[in-house]
Amino acid sequence: MNENLFASFIAPTILGLPAAVLIILFPPLLIPTSKYLINNRLITTQQWLIKLTSKQMMTTHNTKGRTWSLMLVSLIIFIATTNLLGLLPHSFTPTAQLSMNLAMAIPLWAGAVIMGFRSKIKNALAHFLPQGTPTPLIPMLVIIETISLLIQPMALAVRLTANITAGHLLMHLIGSATLAMSTINLPSTLIIFTILILLTILEIAVALIQAYVFTLLVSLYLHDNT
Repeated sequence: MNENLFASFIAPTILGLPAAVLIILFPPLLIPTSKYLINNRLITTQQWLIKLTSKQMMTTHNTKGRTWSLMLVSLIIFIATTNLLGLLPHSFTPTAQLSMNLAMAIPLWAGAVIMGFRSKIKNALAHFLPQGTPTPLIPMLVIIETISLLIQPMALAVRLTANITAGHLLMHLIGSATLAMSTINLPSTLIIFTILILLTILEIAVALIQAYVFTLLVSLYLHDNT
């Protein structure tokens, strides 16, 4: 098979125009809303999950940090729905693009850090130099802590990109192997197909977990700066 292994990660176009923006705007349309006084089971379950997630992430935050609750809940819903839609056949996953994830990570990280420097500048600067540091090590530790601070958004973006990309590539390879073996050996095909189903279930869990991990790390950065 001469398929390009990375073809599914190429940004799609419609009539020569990039369709990534439309794909990014599509997941919010799938979130159901209710116009009635009494909600149905789907809306009730959705609200329960949102409250549970928000409560778990905002428990350790102070009043200033809890002002970010709506943004963080929106973030986890967006990443989760985008990851799940990317598992559909012939679909495009924006969160498999490093540029997309950097566009989410850098503004959120920068907002949390700027808030920390504005409200708690002494505590923010204290992170660069742990208490009791020997004098000869002070310049080196300041450089190391500065670098570790600056790579936080890159680590967020790379973690999400790597996990989503690796899962998609593995599913593509096993799916291709299943199709190739279907005309050669039926028992082997059934075994590989079973592995593919289990891997798909695992990828659904990974899609949800990575959305939670990304949002939780942003929440922790916010907690350190408020």
